[in-house]
Amino acid sequence: MGKRLSKKLYESELKNLQASLVEMQAWVQATGARIVVLFEGRDAAGKGSTISRVSQYLNPRVARVVALPTPTEREKTQWYFQRYVAHLPAAGEIVLMDRSWYNRAGVEHVMNYCTNDEYHRFLHQVPIFERLLVEDGILVLKYWFSVSDVEQENRFTSRNEDPMRRWKLSPNDVLSITKWEDYSRAKDTLFVHSDIPEARWFEVDNEDKRRGRINMIAHLLSQVPYHRIEKEPIEIPPRPASGGYERPPREPDTLVPDYAAELEAAAVAEKK
Repeated sequence: MGKRLSKKLYESELKNLQASLVEMQAWVQATGARIVVLFEGRDAAGKGSTISRVSQYLNPRVARVVALPTPTEREKTQWYFQRYVAHLPAAGEIVLMDRSWYNRAGVEHVMNYCTNDEYHRFLHQVPIFERLLVEDGILVLKYWFSVSDVEQENRFTSRNEDPMRRWKLSPNDVLSITKWEDYSRAKDTLFVHSDIPEARWFEVDNEDKRRGRINMIAHLLSQVPYHRIEKEPIEIPPRPASGGYERPPREPDTLVPDYAAELEAAAVAEKK
């Protein structure tokens, strides 16, 4: 991918694309469409930050982000896809999955968290499962975020040095550096088995996060057959005259302290 996209151009186009996402959301609500978008890829490939930009201005009652934790002991005994089915969209909903059922073909397989039988059963069942979803009318969009080994390591280092983002770095993330080729082989294999006509894999070059986000959102919009939904204008009525209501006195102890005023006073003092 080329040089880093300029911040000015990125921010301008991102707003345009996010406005289109809001229009798409209105179409989903009006038509009862069901959309599930899978965000997959290597650790630190930029999936989470892209999801944040996609969902930033969407109604959380319409567009839900699903990021499931490690399965419980009970869930481990269920059919593998069972816990994901509960999070699939109903009519008029969009589900954004921050990692998905492809955990089994990725981290679970590479880190030996599942057996070979479970892994091969998954590869057999996943195209069948996704065809069933599409056959039932769900639009399934699958995005794989790619990043180089050098950039991945840079992002790990950046997270490790930033107290605000260190929580993003797990022991498994660090181990992925030592298993780069294993993850590459796992990705190649899952593409062979699950890149089906009904639900294709789309790869996002996310070496430059700005370009990757813009490219991914633009492509997502191109895959949904939405059109602008004209809504009835909303008129804000005039406020009626007071009916004599008097607000009861507030207890000083229950008021949130004016911390902002302290900041302002400190800023003024610094300038003197």
